[in-house]
Amino acid sequence: MWPYWFYVVALVVVGITHWVYRWKNPKCNGKLPPGSMGFPLIGETIEFLRTSKSLDVSPFMKKRMKKYGSLFKTNLAGRPVVVSSNPDFSYFLLQQEGKLVERWYLDSFAKLLRQDVTSIISVHYIHKYLRNLILSHFGSERLKADLLPGLENAISGSLQDWSELPRVEVKSVISNMIFDFTARRLFGYEVAKSSEKDLAQSFTNFLEGLMKFPLNVPGTSFYKCKKNQKRILKLIADELGKRRESPKKQKEDMLDQIVEDMKKETFWTDDFAIYVMFGILLASFETISSTLAVCINFLTDNPSMVQKLTEEHEELVKNRENKNSGLSWEEYKSMTYTHHVVKESLRLASVAPGILRRALKDIEVDGYTIPKGWAILVVPAAVQLNPNTYEDPLAFNPSRWENMGEVATAKNFIAFGGGSRSCTGAEFSKVLMAVFLHVFVTKYRLTKIKGGEMIRCPVLAFGDGLHVQVTAKLE
Repeated sequence: MWPYWFYVVALVVVGITHWVYRWKNPKCNGKLPPGSMGFPLIGETIEFLRTSKSLDVSPFMKKRMKKYGSLFKTNLAGRPVVVSSNPDFSYFLLQQEGKLVERWYLDSFAKLLRQDVTSIISVHYIHKYLRNLILSHFGSERLKADLLPGLENAISGSLQDWSELPRVEVKSVISNMIFDFTARRLFGYEVAKSSEKDLAQSFTNFLEGLMKFPLNVPGTSFYKCKKNQKRILKLIADELGKRRESPKKQKEDMLDQIVEDMKKETFWTDDFAIYVMFGILLASFETISSTLAVCINFLTDNPSMVQKLTEEHEELVKNRENKNSGLSWEEYKSMTYTHHVVKESLRLASVAPGILRRALKDIEVDGYTIPKGWAILVVPAAVQLNPNTYEDPLAFNPSRWENMGEVATAKNFIAFGGGSRSCTGAEFSKVLMAVFLHVFVTKYRLTKIKGGEMIRCPVLAFGDGLHVQVTAKLE
């Protein structure tokens, strides 16, 4: 028996050794970028997810950038990944959608948004259709027509409500404000009339599991995500059912248009429509609310910047023929310093930990080969906080944008991604932030009460929140 068991044990040891060796040394038709694949199965995921009490690039990234350079390999959640902090390569890569790379998601994200749905969206024709659909409801023309005054009214009402409270937690109340506005425009959701409350918080909780292992067990972040998601999906599904039963349009919102297009576009199914609406909601409010919270955090610490903003906006009001009229598109476009503040906030925030793509074929770069099928993570924070591009990169300095041309920043500012898959809601996001600043500096004062410590975990967050007191200015 001894020889028999000896051979069995030897085979197991050899098998495990070979498997570990293949994990550490993946196959490649060339030379892989430097780096480490971490532990079998989990890779370097734990260190990647570790909280960093800084707005700076995460220690995980900084450590490897220093050791390996701007391009390195790793393994996250069992997937081989090449990480890029190289502005030139990252810019090039984002222009290669459908050629060298395709959009890709971590397993947890794909499962929560449905892999079949994300695959359908990746089809060029459908992606183009959805892009035009979103622009028709949230793009520049719609902003000029009615979204701009709608945003001003919503923001004015929210700030008025906040001023009646002893203090508010900025990220939370802004999330609620943006969610309520966007959901109303998408499918007629009105929080006051709905039986479902705190949906914005459900979305925030949902996001906590996007970068976690997709382990659907009670008590895990992923399990909680699924529960929060079900609430929102049911709300959208119920509304979709009502619209499909109705012989005519009800609210002239995006859902009405989708119901109409379901009659002629074969890719529209109930499930696809529900998850598309869910995805648009998710994209529309979380990054904007985090970035605006970062902006407010810096402004409350810099009275001179608030004063400069105030002077710009009071000048706009002063020059109006009708002092009681709302903000116009021409006024929005003329807000020079405000645009600098918005752009600086976007540069510093870098809310998402990265932009994911998957290689459709082997990609050659700087003597290295990224194998077909590998994920590529472009890190906006590493690009936008690069000291070689931005002097004192962690400083909030809106004036830095006065002398930075668009061409010079195209490769060094990727707050909205790049290429054909850049964020469709970019203009909406910038307008919302600018309108908020307009209402804030002309009518209110914000005083920081406590909090404001920014962390990355790996998404941007506030450790103890950002609590402020909102006070109306005396007329």
